Amino acid sequence: MPDSPLFTAAAIAVIAAAIAVVVAVGLKVLRSFRELGTDAERATYKTLHAASRAGQHLRTGLNPAGAAKASRQLRSLLGCDALAITDTNGVLAWDGAGEELKPVLMELAAGVLDGGHTAVIPAGEVRELAQGQGAVATRTDVERAAVIAPIKAGTRVVGVVAAFAPAAGSGLVRATSEVADWVATQVELAELDASRTLLMEAEVRALRAQISPHFIYNSLNAIASFINTDPVRARELVVEFADFTRYSFRRHGDFTTLAEELRCIDRYLLLERARFGDRVQVSLRIAPEVLSTVIPFLSLQPLVENAVRHGLEAKEGPGHISITANDAGAFAEVTIEDDGVGMDPEQLQAVLAGHGDGEHVGLRNVDARLRQVYGDEHGLVIETAPGEGTLITMRVPKSQPRHDA
Repeated sequence: MPDSPLFTAAAIAVIAAAIAVVVAVGLKVLRSFRELGTDAERATYKTLHAASRAGQHLRTGLNPAGAAKASRQLRSLLGCDALAITDTNGVLAWDGAGEELKPVLMELAAGVLDGGHTAVIPAGEVRELAQGQGAVATRTDVERAAVIAPIKAGTRVVGVVAAFAPAAGSGLVRATSEVADWVATQVELAELDASRTLLMEAEVRALRAQISPHFIYNSLNAIASFINTDPVRARELVVEFADFTRYSFRRHGDFTTLAEELRCIDRYLLLERARFGDRVQVSLRIAPEVLSTVIPFLSLQPLVENAVRHGLEAKEGPGHISITANDAGAFAEVTIEDDGVGMDPEQLQAVLAGHGDGEHVGLRNVDARLRQVYGDEHGLVIETAPGEGTLITMRVPKSQPRHDA
């Protein structure tokens, strides 16, 4: 059945509206680009944009996947025929023309990898080496010189950036060296991220070492005390002890959820109450909406253990620990408060600075990891004084897309 005039008119109107939207968006993009002003400003924008995109691919270090994506952006920065990135073992990425030269690149780069200085290799030498290696059977249509600059991480040469062009002018030499230095910075940042991860793993191992001799010994003694008088409770405590140690000594993941950490704390306190009886009283007030918040593994349990060991154990009579977790906008705010013996604020500062005598190592450990992961503004906030108890506050972002529990 032929289309009705009304339908045809409606279709034309829709198409016209779509064209108007496309034109408007195009004009807006063009206008925003023109608003950059001079040609120099636009060139600066293009350079920074390309560097930013390349940097995203190099933040995991020198690897084939990241280098391949970054090389496209870096070649556009240099305006060369081809750009290659290597590590010390082989070619990671090649972008552009002249791939017939790829098999001899590591030989071309050998002196740079050994000496750490930028090298300029004339087109004739590049061709002769390639032909000598059988990589190029005949003279190529376009001969290319090579500028090869070292990628240095600290004092180590970890790879090279190689730019190929018909002529290696001073501008290309300087630009290639700058690009190699920029790549080196990205590599160092990647190594820093990796070292921070290793540091956090080491800090967790230190916490586990602290938990192991003190808490395990006391818990086993407490369980043993019930074997003859209350075997049912002894069996229950053994199960709780097994669950606690399984969580504390797990081998995967640097992060957990607030809910999981609270379950660990519950098991810990059950075992401590088996030892202290009614001397340890606990109250919890937890907002359900923060239970799924991701936090560093073993970041709350050491704070509760500090309250028991250094707050209540030395206090005469019963003591109280209050644990709260509240929704504070973009953050989850957790507080652990005890009415124990407290401590000297100056001593606390020494502990957090790493100058203590080995006591309160859990506080120092957790504070350091929080600052490492979230920044210095997210360290522990501790209020204490002799005889006045201790209040510890921890604030972590509720949204952490980079951290998986």
